Amino acid sequence: MHSIQTLGQLKASGYVSKSIKEELRDNLIQRLQTKQPVFDGIWGYEETVIPEVERAILSMHHINLLGLRGQAKTRIARSMVALLDEFVPVVAGSEINDDPLQPLSRYALDLIAQKGDQTPITWLHRSERYNEKLATPDVSIADLIGDVDPIKAATLKLPYSDERVIHFGLIPRSHRCLFVINELPDLQARIQVSLFNILQEGDIQIRGFKLRLPLDIQFVFTANPEDYTNRGSIVTPLKDRIDSQIVTHYPKSIEIGKKITQQEAVVKKGQSKIAAPEVIQDLIEEIAMQARQSEYVDAKSGVSARMTIAAYENVLSSAERRLLVNSETQTTARLSDVYGAIPAINGKIELVYEGEVEGPVYVAQRLIGDAIRAQFLLYFPDPEKEKKKKNAKNPYALITQWFSEGNTMDLLQDMTDREYLARLQSIDGLSELVEAFHPNLTSGLKAFWMEFALHGMAEFSLVSKQALDNRIQFKDLLDSMFDPNKMKFDDEEE
Repeated sequence: MHSIQTLGQLKASGYVSKSIKEELRDNLIQRLQTKQPVFDGIWGYEETVIPEVERAILSMHHINLLGLRGQAKTRIARSMVALLDEFVPVVAGSEINDDPLQPLSRYALDLIAQKGDQTPITWLHRSERYNEKLATPDVSIADLIGDVDPIKAATLKLPYSDERVIHFGLIPRSHRCLFVINELPDLQARIQVSLFNILQEGDIQIRGFKLRLPLDIQFVFTANPEDYTNRGSIVTPLKDRIDSQIVTHYPKSIEIGKKITQQEAVVKKGQSKIAAPEVIQDLIEEIAMQARQSEYVDAKSGVSARMTIAAYENVLSSAERRLLVNSETQTTARLSDVYGAIPAINGKIELVYEGEVEGPVYVAQRLIGDAIRAQFLLYFPDPEKEKKKKNAKNPYALITQWFSEGNTMDLLQDMTDREYLARLQSIDGLSELVEAFHPNLTSGLKAFWMEFALHGMAEFSLVSKQALDNRIQFKDLLDSMFDPNKMKFDDEEE
């Protein structure tokens, strides 16, 4: 194909031009017939969003992906590039990717008229046929459509009436390409109006020029439903011209969320020495699930999948920092490392009442607690059911008795693995509890499950837990109720 260098050679090869929508449709049909994956690396949409996108492509529609932040809208749009033909011919030097067999621009028409079959052509790879623009209030018509370029007019010594003085914007330069506009409602209404003709009739107007360029573009828009009322809206005539509107959603299960997080999280060099129990991954996804239904978190804003990715990276970094501080060669991530992910959680949630007593750190701690409570029941007996059993030994009794005797347990963030395990083993009944339900564990995993059991018991009010600056403290529940410092804090809240 690359041996074809002129328009004459292209004609002789029997090449037939196709619109970009025909390319997408034909290549999608081929993939579906041969059972090849269409959208690699996008999980949880196999039965919902992806079939709808495929139907839109088969219908040759412009698409609007409507959903909350962090729902892979832009990723879907970028993945559509793989459905384009690998190479397409372009008139050499054309600003708008002119098809040699169907030229549009004055430059291409004049060049073909001058050189005929000797007109040089180049080949454009599909990776170069994707353009993206984030809609912001300062985007202008000149940015998207184009404007008169006085420098070009002066350089070429042309009057402003000559269309060769036009500087094309992003949309004409996306001729025969995928063009994505992210956060469409943020685009000013007058700028949205400029898209009407392009979507319906396929032509543009720049200043007073009588241009009718039948542009060949596959438009994909993304929008957040909250934006319709918060910052702007999609004007009705434009919305009417977008053929398919597809609603996205968050992962519907922890397993799907884990796939996304593990795919996207960046494990840095050196962090491969850190063993991360799978329950850590489950907890992080559970935190996101809890946040999406929390009374403290604004549901309209959503909880991005980026939160779980950043949180998992923070957990690994928390364990890595401890490994470096203690000059150890390997370690196992601890449940307390999840509290090291609070900064990642803080930046990804919007509170319902900003500035209230329940600040972001408090809400993040509560979400972690709710996630631990939900996961705890999958691995240990339900403490509430154990209380109601008659003539049965309570598996938590020895542990609660140890704390009721006035003992406390401070788990410091930077403790060595040996000291961490030794402290946990000093609690009566804790080691036996873990061995009863999780036998044959390595020392690192056993320590993890022992700490997990303590956190779970705290969430079911069997012991007291308090997250302090550099440690997590466990003590008897009644002692914590009569703690003067705790009482003072509670009085201030009231």
